[in-house]
Formats: sequence, C-alpha cells, structure tokens
Amino acid sequence: MADTMTTPEVDALDALRVSPAAHLAEQMEAVSRSSVSGADGQAVSLHEIPFAVQLGLRAVPGSASAEALESSLGVSLPTGVGEVTGDPDGLHVIWMSPDEFLAVDVSRRQQPGETLDAEAALEGLPGQVVDLSANRTILVLEGTEARAVLEKTCRADLHPRAFAVGSAILTQVGQVPVILHRTADNSYRLFPRASFAEHLVRWLLDGMHEFTKDA
Repeated sequence: MADTMTTPEVDALDALRVSPAAHLAEQMEAVSRSSVSGADGQAVSLHEIPFAVQLGLRAVPGSASAEALESSLGVSLPTGVGEVTGDPDGLHVIWMSPDEFLAVDVSRRQQPGETLDAEAALEGLPGQVVDLSANRTILVLEGTEARAVLEKTCRADLHPRAFAVGSAILTQVGQVPVILHRTADNSYRLFPRASFAEHLVRWLLDGMHEFTKDA
C-alpha cells in the first residue's frame, strides 16, 4: 500500500483521520485555560499529540538484530527498566521489556511505510518491527501541579528520587494501563490504548478540577 499510493492520496486519507481524544480537545483546552496556581500562573494543562509515529521493536540488546535496528533508526536501544534513549522532542526509544521497545517520534505524523527501512535492516535476522501508531495516543499533562494530579490515582512512586526526568515506566492511572514518560520537571506524557483514551482524559480532567478557578 505504501508503495502504490501517491502523496495526494495519502494526504486526502490523512485529513480524514480523527484522533482518539479529538472530541475532547475543547474541554481539555477550557480546563487548562482555567487552571491557576497563584503567582506561578497555570497550574496544569492537558492536550493530545495525535498520530505520532510509534513502532514496536523486538530484538535482544547487543545482538546483530539490535545493532541493525540501531543503525536504521540512528538511536541506540535502551538497556534497562525506565531508560529512554534519543531525543524526547523527536525520535526516541522507550524500554518496555528486556527485548521489547517502543520507538516514538513526536515531531511528525505517522505515514504509510514507517517500518520499511527497519524491516529491510532486519532481513535475515530474528526480530520484529510493527507500526503501532494507531494502538496508542499520547496525552501531555504539564504544569506545576501535574504530578499532584497524577499522584491521585497513579500506582507508581512519582517523586523525583524514584522517577527522574527522562524516565518512562509501565504503570496505571486510575483503571487505565499506560506508558508514563517524564519529559521535563513538570511535564509528563501518557500513552493509553486508543480505546481507553476518552476515559483517561475525563479522569485527568476531573483530577485537574481542584486547580481551576471554578473549584
């Protein structure tokens, strides 16, 4: 499909895509806009990064397969729990399990054929590359009270001594399993499955309410 479709056709289809939390964008903006924290200004905000590139990778670290993927991506694979390699504002790779990783690029929208180069690099080698861009969406929670909102229902220890900037973990927020990536002091990205996105957004908006003018 990626080889036969023309750019205009891809653009036409891309325009029809609707992200999992698109219908809640106005609510996210409204609650974020009403969020206040004294002299610090905005306490917490929430928005979605739709259609970011997400590739599921399988390879044993240090193997020929891992080296082939690293060469294709231009990013080394993480080697331990919580580690993220690469550029958090561009292409980066999140550790998922000893031989499983998620490559994410938030700087651009997913297009057909995202896996072709990596698949070619793996030819004849054990391993896997799967386009998972439609599997999860990305929610960004940030502000001085972002951690406080998460700590209401997140089961992980989010104190900086346990969850440093640049770390990513598999955890749960409310009833929703997520990948949680801390990208800055007061900025977190949550990766829920697309089918759970609406529930998680509403859950987070409820948790943000105490930090708004209307609380």
